[in-house]
Amino acid sequence: MKLSILDQSPVGDGETPAVALQHTVELAQRAEEWGYHRFWVAEHHGSPRNMGSAPEVLMGHLLARTSRIRIGSGGVMLQHYSPYKVAESFNVLAALAPGRVDLGIGRGPGGMPNTTRALQPQPAAVEAGKSLEDKLVELREFLEDGREGLQAMPLPPAPADLFLLGTTAGSGLAAAQLGLPYVFAYFLNGDDKEMRRAVAAYRDNFDGDGSVPQVILALPVMVADTAGEAAKYAAKVRPVRISLESGRSFTVFSEAAAREFGRQSGERFSYAEQASGVIHGEPEAVAARLYGLADEYGVGEILAVTAIPDFAKRLRSYELLMGGVMARGGG
Repeated sequence: MKLSILDQSPVGDGETPAVALQHTVELAQRAEEWGYHRFWVAEHHGSPRNMGSAPEVLMGHLLARTSRIRIGSGGVMLQHYSPYKVAESFNVLAALAPGRVDLGIGRGPGGMPNTTRALQPQPAAVEAGKSLEDKLVELREFLEDGREGLQAMPLPPAPADLFLLGTTAGSGLAAAQLGLPYVFAYFLNGDDKEMRRAVAAYRDNFDGDGSVPQVILALPVMVADTAGEAAKYAAKVRPVRISLESGRSFTVFSEAAAREFGRQSGERFSYAEQASGVIHGEPEAVAARLYGLADEYGVGEILAVTAIPDFAKRLRSYELLMGGVMARGGG
């Protein structure tokens, strides 16, 4: 089983945003030393909690400060951007670090409604009518052979590997129809039934034109030297699901954030606290749980998300996690 990391560059108590980003750099370097397979960074806008607002910029720095580990986005919010520009940015990264760049695409907004409006102040008519799936098709064409005579430069030795992240069966179906590797973001939707539906929809409908389906589970994980310490960390994770009158739903991590999201949306809304689903405990117990899930879902890779704001404790959690996995003969 391969073990990877998705880091959200959280700001700890008394820390500055600059310190939070430096912690992400240090974590990537340590992850490489410990044998993690990938290190992905998130995209959040207008957040006081998470500082990774420009993953492609942060990735360039991480690639320069590491030498072997794959570096990627988890994920770029393509709905806000031109597929051509995203392809250019990731072609630059892939040219600088051949064979080490992942381009994960997220389906959510990455922030509050006001930040979405700031990112898309005057969407062009041609862009406004495109679905995310349309943009994904364009992006893949630009990454590979170009589109309508237009090539995203520079041409790297090999393009970034493309992934789709999601939290619903619909996202699994979209990844299947596009023939892309699929990452189920359980850390945003801790619904076991929905994860089963999403993975089944992906595998049952995969159209990869010769490629094989690839599923990664992105799981909330917290490890400590004692089970009690890990339980204290996990108890602080309180996902809240907000549902808008339009039918859209999103996950935030406090009731205050849910109320603010609803206010900014201008729609009627409701919200409810969800089970966090954090896998927590001592290294051996957590490793056993991860191996069990890998067997149950038939996956060969787990993407661990450890939302412990205290950097020393977050670092320790990832060190213990790899130790537990290695003790079972994996990693």
